[in-house]
Amino acid sequence: MLKIAVIDGAHPYDVPGWHRLFRSMEGIEYYPQSLDNWVWDWGQCRAIYDVALFYNFHFDLPADPEDATRKSIQWLGTTQQGIVVLHHAILAWPGEKIWSDITGIADRAFEYHVDQTYTVQVTAPDHPIVSGLQPWNMQDETYTMQEPDENCEQLLTTEHPRSMKSIAWTRTYGRSRVFCFQAGHDQIAWSSGHFREVLRRGILWAAGRL
Repeated sequence: MLKIAVIDGAHPYDVPGWHRLFRSMEGIEYYPQSLDNWVWDWGQCRAIYDVALFYNFHFDLPADPEDATRKSIQWLGTTQQGIVVLHHAILAWPGEKIWSDITGIADRAFEYHVDQTYTVQVTAPDHPIVSGLQPWNMQDETYTMQEPDENCEQLLTTEHPRSMKSIAWTRTYGRSRVFCFQAGHDQIAWSSGHFREVLRRGILWAAGRL
């Protein structure tokens, strides 16, 4: 059974819908927790997870190099534990180079646009996360911001004028596989079969299981 830490905080969400999303993923055991719980790692269990999935929206990271949160973020990539960065977590800690390096976006200044309907195109049809998928329409909140850098592989894109082109991409950070997925604002997106399948495969890929 693949184990994932699902890390949230600083942004509200539909709790029952969120749990239904992860319960729908066969073979994945999820452990929802606040950023504080992940940072303090009570019981020293952080390393047991195959993947750390971030869905938080914290803006401030203390400058103190000994700060527990900063040291926890710096720990990422030191093992082969996978990293998944979902929706608004891409925007977290906007002034922090380390999070920009993890997501592959140097300048994460953004604008957001609610309730957009856009067509998702598969741009890397041979990649296991999106293999066999056909284009589909998605209703979701979108971001306009800088695109991921050249060290990222784009998997899904859109030409919608109120969205960045990249919808999903992969990269490596240290020893970790990283999967970033712009989609996922609320239950409307989470209930999409395409969204669920891409997220499930992205988690498996980040864990080295796909």
